[in-house]
Amino acid sequence: MSVIEVKDIKKKYGEVVAVSGVSFSVEKGEVFGLLGPNGAGKTTTVEMLEGITKIDEGEAFIEGIKVSQNNHTLQNIIGVSLQSNNFFDDLSLAEILSLFASFFNIKINPKEYLEEVTLVEKSKTKFKEISGGQKQRFTIALALVNNPKVLFLDEPTTGLDPQSRRHLWDIVEGLKEKGKTIILTTHFMDEAERLADRVAVMDSGKILKMGTPTELIQDLIKTGFKKKIVADERANLEDVFIDLTGKNLRD
Repeated sequence: MSVIEVKDIKKKYGEVVAVSGVSFSVEKGEVFGLLGPNGAGKTTTVEMLEGITKIDEGEAFIEGIKVSQNNHTLQNIIGVSLQSNNFFDDLSLAEILSLFASFFNIKINPKEYLEEVTLVEKSKTKFKEISGGQKQRFTIALALVNNPKVLFLDEPTTGLDPQSRRHLWDIVEGLKEKGKTIILTTHFMDEAERLADRVAVMDSGKILKMGTPTELIQDLIKTGFKKKIVADERANLEDVFIDLTGKNLRD
């Protein structure tokens, strides 16, 4: 059985249809990408799966748990890393991690989670004093506190420089290797190609097409599509940037 089963879920806000009959499944250890322009419905879809937003119609299950009926149980098996990260500015990273662990009635060693996202040296630093890239990584550490089976990453690299972006990709790939099932929303197509096993392209509240990145690209090519090649496709401008400036984080 799939870890996530989404069956014809729908959501309306007044007369506005945000999500209109979305269905998909996600296997254990898979990175599933939700792609779409602003207003496509991907964030609403994810919020319904997280139990934040009520599902109007349809059903969704995570690890066999019906999302709409078992919110407390659901919160114990999922982790959520939000794009917006406003925490307790005057607490240290270690203190915030311990506080979040207390919400699940567990005790942790904060340094283990900070090591996961290469922030051990910042354990005693206040949240307000770390950089934007460090905050993005820290939200992932927080999402891992309860050892979730399913991880939701909402545009995790927005606003990051190329070094931080590539480093966060490595973190996501490491989590996948550890068996985490991940739903990723992103506006960056290269990010989806690198990280996602499968993607669903959404617009106007519906899934337009779903498959592996390679499958979707090949299907487009079969229609006669020809891309204007402006550089050697074996590398892109970001690769040039990283090669010239190095991989070291500029935190």
